[in-house]
Amino acid sequence: MKTSLEVTVIGGGVIGYTCAHELARAGHEVTVITSDPPERTTSAVAAAVWFPYSAAPADAVLRWGAESLRAFGSLAEDPGTGVSPRSGLVLHRTASPDLWWTGAVPSAETVAEGLPAGVVSATRCTLPVVDMDRYLAWLVAAAGVRTVVGEVRDLAEVPGAVVVAAGLRSGGLVGDDGLLPVRGQVVRVANPGLTDWLIDEDNPAGLTYVVPRAADVVCGGTADRGEHSVEPSPEVEAAILARAGELAPELRGAPVVSRAVGLRPARSTVRLDRVVRDGRVVVSCYGHGGAGVTLSWGCAADVVALL
Repeated sequence: MKTSLEVTVIGGGVIGYTCAHELARAGHEVTVITSDPPERTTSAVAAAVWFPYSAAPADAVLRWGAESLRAFGSLAEDPGTGVSPRSGLVLHRTASPDLWWTGAVPSAETVAEGLPAGVVSATRCTLPVVDMDRYLAWLVAAAGVRTVVGEVRDLAEVPGAVVVAAGLRSGGLVGDDGLLPVRGQVVRVANPGLTDWLIDEDNPAGLTYVVPRAADVVCGGTADRGEHSVEPSPEVEAAILARAGELAPELRGAPVVSRAVGLRPARSTVRLDRVVRDGRVVVSCYGHGGAGVTLSWGCAADVVALL
């Protein structure tokens, strides 16, 4: 039986709190320190359909993603989590699309008819869609750990073993200059009755996705590498709505409910490792790009194992 440890998790987004949840479940005494409350993190902006967007390496991403898919399948049985399985299409604009991610999906079928202009084929599958407002509230409550709102500037400031899961802020804490913000803008509109999601990653006019939830539809998006602004651009919003309307004409004229921008923490590969610094364990878990939700439970399981 492992010894119970005092563990400080730095970061209050979906990765930080999923790690905290699993560490507490393993019997450790856990404190989360977050510079922003969960509802103001990048995680809160996510459209959050399970999809390993902009994350590497592929073998680890598939393993983490498959474990998270199983976890979300169980969570979908509880309506309070905000997780629901929904069918949808990943659109392909080339004759030989890269379907590496389907290795983690239990069932996926090819669709060749009734597709938008310029789309050669599509992959239909049923995946979890996560309403992040409800899910983050559930996750924080379910973790049952102590939370401190504040910014950590030096790991020496915090006690016990440390899990660094602070997204873009992680690099400064562990001396990693390989992180890059990738700006993502979304606009949420009232749901006119859509049930199926659409992902059009290779749209020549820009990354496009349409993700229906119970009361709204998340329309995106952008992938602006190196951009730091979190102010929504009206021009970008108009372009997103135009692209979304091309894919799902029912959305044209739907009233805007809210808008947001998040900065994805991109890295050449996800960093998930363990080092001993000044006599204590430091586990890094960051750099998930646009796949934080998708990889969260699998990565959290590895964090527990490393401690």
